[in-house]
Amino acid sequence: MTDAPATTYADRRVVKELSQLRPWRTTMALALDWLVIAAAITTSVLSESSWVYALALLVIAGRMHALAVLIHDFAHYRWIKNKVVSEWVGDLFLAWPLMTTVDGYRQNHLAHHRHTNTESDPDFRDRLGVPAFTFPKSWHQLAMIFVGYALVFRSILDIMGFLRRFEARPSSGYTSARIGFYIVVIAFFWAIDAVQGLFWYWMLPFLTLFFAIMYVRSVAEHFGSMDYGHELTGTRTVIPHMWEKAIFAPHNVNYHLDHHLYPSVPYYNLPQLHAHLMQNPDFRELAHITQGYTTGVLRECLQEAAEKRN
Repeated sequence: MTDAPATTYADRRVVKELSQLRPWRTTMALALDWLVIAAAITTSVLSESSWVYALALLVIAGRMHALAVLIHDFAHYRWIKNKVVSEWVGDLFLAWPLMTTVDGYRQNHLAHHRHTNTESDPDFRDRLGVPAFTFPKSWHQLAMIFVGYALVFRSILDIMGFLRRFEARPSSGYTSARIGFYIVVIAFFWAIDAVQGLFWYWMLPFLTLFFAIMYVRSVAEHFGSMDYGHELTGTRTVIPHMWEKAIFAPHNVNYHLDHHLYPSVPYYNLPQLHAHLMQNPDFRELAHITQGYTTGVLRECLQEAAEKRN
């Protein structure tokens, strides 16, 4: 699937066992994500409260992030062995609603795996030297980035970056099916007189909070106080606080270093993989593991933390 790590940190038998697919786990996760989105929308509409609406936006954006994480597993074919069925289900229920495609994401992501943190890594190359991904920062600089997401223009910049990197070459039939999907969705909401709801409950959280959350995750995975000279120090695993899991770390996406080393392991087995890797003294000593997104990762990205280290 991708190249093996330069050094073996885990027992092959353990990795093989943890790589076994349990499709029902991913199916239930996908269904639950959509159920939570539906519940958040229903609760907000019935409450007619601006405070409940604001909370619903955060919940929806968090579940959008969860769907995006499942796209990642589908890109690695970590749902079922039937690749054709996997591709269509992934597109219909995950990627197309988030304005992307599984295959487009896959082409970019596998290149990221093969050439992590080098000029040949499309993610790293696209962000290298970009102010938003240049650290350390001051509180003010970091705050202005999130203001940019609130005003949508930073999300537009991110979308342009995705379009540059996600270079799938779909057939004309696939393109027609995708366009048809969006036409059917819009027609459905038009028929039930809910087009405004589609904007307020999908497009607005998508263009603001979702991309802000994705920015936090992108930074946490490969930026801020990183040492790119070793495979264990150029990618970060984050141990999230309990409240952070739903927003920043759905479906165990926080175990990013562990995933880079052994991408055959599906998301639901990453905690067990991490526990196994921590038994290896080399991994335990060198691995870049940070406690919390809003604590450890934030400290590693701020100017004040860098000054204290110096």
